[in-house]
Amino acid sequence: MKAWQLQDASGLDGLRKVEIDRPTPGRGEVLVRINAVSLNYRDLITVRGGYGSRQKFPLIPVSDGAGVIAGVGPGVRGWKEGDRVIGSFFENWHGGEASAEKMAAALGGSVDGVLCEYRVFPAHAVVASPAHLSDAEAACLPCAALTAWSAVVKCGQVKPGDTVLTQGTGGVSLFALQFAKLAGARVIATSSSDAKIERLKTLGADETINYRETPEWGKLARVLTGGRGVDIVVEVGGVGTLNESIRSLRIGGMIGFIGVLAGEARQEPRLPLMVMQQQRLQGVTVGSIDDLKSMCGAIMQNQLKPMLDRTFSFDEAPEAFRHMSSGAHFGKVAIAIG
Repeated sequence: MKAWQLQDASGLDGLRKVEIDRPTPGRGEVLVRINAVSLNYRDLITVRGGYGSRQKFPLIPVSDGAGVIAGVGPGVRGWKEGDRVIGSFFENWHGGEASAEKMAAALGGSVDGVLCEYRVFPAHAVVASPAHLSDAEAACLPCAALTAWSAVVKCGQVKPGDTVLTQGTGGVSLFALQFAKLAGARVIATSSSDAKIERLKTLGADETINYRETPEWGKLARVLTGGRGVDIVVEVGGVGTLNESIRSLRIGGMIGFIGVLAGEARQEPRLPLMVMQQQRLQGVTVGSIDDLKSMCGAIMQNQLKPMLDRTFSFDEAPEAFRHMSSGAHFGKVAIAIG
């Protein structure tokens, strides 16, 4: 079968298309023909060798894929050939609280990912694709969507009347906007592009802020909430945007800390303010298989659709990474394999 492999930590120059043996499912496993994958910022970090000694080579990158079961190993119940499925980001995290053991097998990082024609999964680690989604759309769910779900629904417990602040127009942020609206919340969305801001409004953003024009956007977010502050910030910028997130947050509010997109902090973080206002900084790393099932159920019930920016062919995988790295995308970048 064909696969893309990282041969070393030299970035995209180390990404090679190779021919390797097609795997065979063993006891308790299923073979999935991968029809589409989607890219996350974490995949860019992986390609750049950002996981250091924990990253082994050669490695098939990318965590999020969708396809069809093409083979069933002995002892598997509940799945048959032809079933449409997605794979869980963490194969060993069935449910409950996270632990080192549960998070040890992370697709496209500590174990091979899905940028290939076929992959074997433990039968317990695949979830039925929502029937109304294409494979490219379903491939957007395991990491980006579930991370947003964990931040907004599981950890944030957003309810009607709450205010959620999202940052930018990447996959996690757009899913967070969609889930917050499903929960009946008000959404303040930020972007550096007026054109993207108009698209955020069409997705349901109640208020928008151009953070390039308004560097102190946290202060403006407080104004937009009548001085109270927002209930939850879905923080994908990292330390580079953390201060404004703290400034925007209400007393007792939560920052769902997810990404590192904004680079280094320009000033010391406002940690004393967090203490005085009893704010919570909650790290969010995807979620469990049980969480993925719950989220897919909600997506099915509400017929929610991911926002796909562009779909590349399998041979164009390096171009897909470059497109995502440019920051020009609005939503998810996918690669069709089937």
